[in-house]
Amino acid sequence: MSHTVQLHLNRKAVGRSLTVVAGVVVFAALIFPNVVQRLTPLGFLRIPVEGAFLIALLLVPPRARRIVGTALGVLLGLLVIEKCLDMGFFEELNRPFDPVLDWVLFDDAYSFVVDSYGKGAAIGAVIGILALVAGVLSLTTWAVLRVGRLVGNHQRRSLYAAGGVAVAWAVTFAFGMSVTGAVPIAARSTATYAWDRAHQAKAGLRDEAEFKKEVKQDAYANVPADQMLTALKDKDVVFAFVESYGRSAIEHPSLAPIVNPALDRGGQLLTRKGFAARSGWLTSPTFGGGSWLAHATFESGLWINNQQRYRNLVSSDRLTLTRAFRTGDWRTVSVMPGATRAWPEGNFYGYDQVWDSRNLGYNGPKFSWAPMPDQYTLKQLNTVEYRKPDRQRLMVEMPLVSSHTPWAPIPDYLDDWDSIGDGSVYQSMVAGGKKPKALWADPKQVRPEYGKSIVYSVTSLVNWIAKYGDDNLVMVFLGDHQPSPIASGAGASHDVPITIVTKDAAVLERITDWQWAEGLRPLGDTPVWPMNAFRDRFFQAFGTKAAAS
Repeated sequence: MSHTVQLHLNRKAVGRSLTVVAGVVVFAALIFPNVVQRLTPLGFLRIPVEGAFLIALLLVPPRARRIVGTALGVLLGLLVIEKCLDMGFFEELNRPFDPVLDWVLFDDAYSFVVDSYGKGAAIGAVIGILALVAGVLSLTTWAVLRVGRLVGNHQRRSLYAAGGVAVAWAVTFAFGMSVTGAVPIAARSTATYAWDRAHQAKAGLRDEAEFKKEVKQDAYANVPADQMLTALKDKDVVFAFVESYGRSAIEHPSLAPIVNPALDRGGQLLTRKGFAARSGWLTSPTFGGGSWLAHATFESGLWINNQQRYRNLVSSDRLTLTRAFRTGDWRTVSVMPGATRAWPEGNFYGYDQVWDSRNLGYNGPKFSWAPMPDQYTLKQLNTVEYRKPDRQRLMVEMPLVSSHTPWAPIPDYLDDWDSIGDGSVYQSMVAGGKKPKALWADPKQVRPEYGKSIVYSVTSLVNWIAKYGDDNLVMVFLGDHQPSPIASGAGASHDVPITIVTKDAAVLERITDWQWAEGLRPLGDTPVWPMNAFRDRFFQAFGTKAAAS
């Protein structure tokens, strides 16, 4: 056999091998799931009905085949990429990726990687992701074009193959055949997935129009100020959000032994100091992240579960809790230790003053994501607002951020509040604390550290109330959302605890019909409200009867 013939045979064998590889790539892309748990060998033992349609679409004239093949390859690659994004979002936020509204979250993801692994790792991750996206698109496009060439060279056989795939799919679908008894052999997931994403985008546009109507429907928009919040006229009211403080912290079998003793100790301490507390549940509009959506929902009385609704809300004149207090002659203050730059949305909410990481005087180290520890933030609240002489009555909203992912390192609680100073005391805690990279390398350790972070945040808050709270303080503290599933567990709800603490029995009498549990822990059968119901319930409880009607 001549060298030329041998070379031709080798080239032909390589070509056939590449065609087989292309076919496998196309098949895998059509079957590719969007949930990590389904990424198993058995999950690929299916017949994609889209394969028959793909072959049929490639039976076009040669000039058009390259255009059609390229378009199909890019579309298939984009669907694979979006399914990969879904996997990540399900793992962290317990929901799929929204191709219209979720791009803003990549900024938070970048910050998380910087805080956990360093800026170099974050830049490397971005480069790697871009390379992966380009690689997936190139691979699927090449594969479809390669299959298209085969279809073009064997049109009759390809037509038979398409018919065979369609018949096999129809038979397995009709008889409900499956490999494991759960996942059917007849697959139509890619077509359904693409349809759902297109429908999701359309629904987002429709929701925007509907939301504009919702914003205007407000029973309290025109209630006079002298009928609002009258039962709190002599009170300082503080709304504190504890980052990632979810129902799982209280009820998960691995977390309850860590968190509940701290809540019980805190409740006993407050009782000794003359305070009483009631606790309930709210259902957050978000999960694992997106705290600002929960804050907006709580403040506005509207369900803000995506960025589009958030943007439309903050450009409206909707009455917020903060604005109602401001109209009632409270000094309204936001204390935002997690904010590192200007926050124009503060004007929408109605704050007289915004304190953030740039003006709270902190000279200590960052604790991963958190620019400062919660105990320092609470101590500075005294300095900048709460313990100033001859001050106006206050309404404060304050997100506490030490329990923000990645939950390492966690500050130590300091019994001597005066030792906190400007935060320099925390230097040794960061140096000797757990590193996020080491913690997340062992997922089994993540949940206990999350629990410890909640204990730190709640302990700091409760001890601040006990040490500095007076007869006029009304403290409302709650979670913004559940932590990601690695901490909250699979199948966790969107519920978060909420607690109101005060020395004034008359304040608690106003919420008797809420049926909240005594103490700092809501019970399993304590009523659950959607978070957007709180604003109106609060206005109703603490305003005049005329306002409530």
